[in-house]
Amino acid sequence: MKRIIFCSALAIMAHIDLAAQQSSPAKTTVGNGWHLLDKEKDGVYGISLDKAYEAMKGKKSKTVVVAVIDSGIDTLHEDLKSVLWTNPKEIPGNGIDDDKNGYIDDVHGWNFLGGKDGRNVKEDSYEGARVYHRYKARFEASDFNAATLSGDDKAIYDMWARAKSNIQADAGGGGADLIMMRKALDNVKKSDEVLKKAMGKDVFTGSELDAYKPEGSDVSKAKSGLLYFFKANNMMDMTNKQFIEEFEGYLNGEERKKEAATVGPKAYRAIIVGDNENDINDRFYGNNDIMASTPTHGTHVSGIIAADRNNGKGVQGVADNVRIMTLRAVPDGDEHDKDIALAIRYAVDNGAKVINMSFGKSFSPEKKWVDDAVKYAESKGVLLVHAAGNDAKNLDSAYNFPNSAYLGQKVKASNWITVGASSDPTAESFGSYTASFSNYGKNEVDVFAPGTKIYSTVPGGNTYQNLQGTSMASPVVAGVAALILQYYPNLNPQDVKYAIEKSATPIPVKVKIPGTDTEVMLSEISKTGGVLNAYEALKVAATLKPAAKKNTPSSTLNTGKKN
Repeated sequence: MKRIIFCSALAIMAHIDLAAQQSSPAKTTVGNGWHLLDKEKDGVYGISLDKAYEAMKGKKSKTVVVAVIDSGIDTLHEDLKSVLWTNPKEIPGNGIDDDKNGYIDDVHGWNFLGGKDGRNVKEDSYEGARVYHRYKARFEASDFNAATLSGDDKAIYDMWARAKSNIQADAGGGGADLIMMRKALDNVKKSDEVLKKAMGKDVFTGSELDAYKPEGSDVSKAKSGLLYFFKANNMMDMTNKQFIEEFEGYLNGEERKKEAATVGPKAYRAIIVGDNENDINDRFYGNNDIMASTPTHGTHVSGIIAADRNNGKGVQGVADNVRIMTLRAVPDGDEHDKDIALAIRYAVDNGAKVINMSFGKSFSPEKKWVDDAVKYAESKGVLLVHAAGNDAKNLDSAYNFPNSAYLGQKVKASNWITVGASSDPTAESFGSYTASFSNYGKNEVDVFAPGTKIYSTVPGGNTYQNLQGTSMASPVVAGVAALILQYYPNLNPQDVKYAIEKSATPIPVKVKIPGTDTEVMLSEISKTGGVLNAYEALKVAATLKPAAKKNTPSSTLNTGKKN
């Protein structure tokens, strides 16, 4: 999920001759931080955050711990270092498990993708490939008969058959696209080398490139080619170095998918982490390097929730009295169920009241482990907020994990919110209240929240940029959930979920079903039919009586799908 929004456009644009491209897409008319604005005052469907703070003026707030399960965080960022959760029972750097929780020097969180030798998992395979090759010998044996299967074995076979179908589809098409994309990447690198020499610096942003006045046709051609990619992806504040790394990472992942039909996935995680991945009770692995090598996504997500609102720098997060607990469990590729389950449990055991989960995949072979962790969070009063995904799919029928539906049961977790991405139609490159990439679903997506062109923190100490995805929409909701709990700490997860959903602002006109030009009311593609509003959510929260709502039972699940 981490790269898909940035690179879905690249996949299309890879067919364009960089050297020949001269035109640029229309610039947006919204500024940085539009997601925090108010419809009445500012004319856009932001979350009315200033209005919310004005309503809470003079009221006392209580610090809330928000866990971010993601790719890591820049612990030295000027807008984040003051809001990091610190384990009060751990003495930093002494190499001792002071609090005896099994994790040594877990000062600000834990890295479930680390090795005891200090190495860290960066890239990883995709779950579909792992599932396919895990069961391939068994289900493709000459004497295998699927008709004899039942129960769990039948569920495993069905999952494997779906993985096989997906892998065969990936292997059967897109070869020419990948060749063109590789050619486009080579052209980008060539243009980058020309521009670094001409500009006299190795690192520059899209905005700096836009302002640069080239001399000579070769430099002009290089500028126009590379600049198109920056503008087409609304990434003008991204550096050339990061842009190329993102592009190459996405392309490498697509090539791994294509190879999966014939080549088993490399054991990236097993080589470094060294645990028994098939044993959920083998829990004490990893290391305390929560920054590691791939913290862009997690740093951006954390800033949306909690970037320091009072230091006069950079951006302002949604919540002003929170501490971010960082749990690194999401690699470049698909996360592993075991890491996610244990990260949820770590968050719960160490005091988090909200957990943000901006990741997802199409297969979950150990879903029961994740379900058990979700139930544990539910029993301890912890809210889970999850990004709906960026495939423009209907989650009422498509597979997306993790999800709130407990495996083999007709109930959903009552402490779970699934978030789709809304947009601002006044931005010319968006044109709809729904983000074109967002997953949706009348039953499965609870609420929409701003997820396009969200300006937040990225690694570099004092660096910021726009990113987009349901990965950005989810922390907007997580931030509002934390804001509610700051002022109403006795509310349980069901109360907070109710306040957020009950107060969602309806869109009075039809919106586009993501990925199409078909228009419907937002209520046709989400449960609430509305967009998150912090001010209205706090108003609803103020009316709730916590004691009467404790131990709210899980809601009945209408569909028996997914496994």
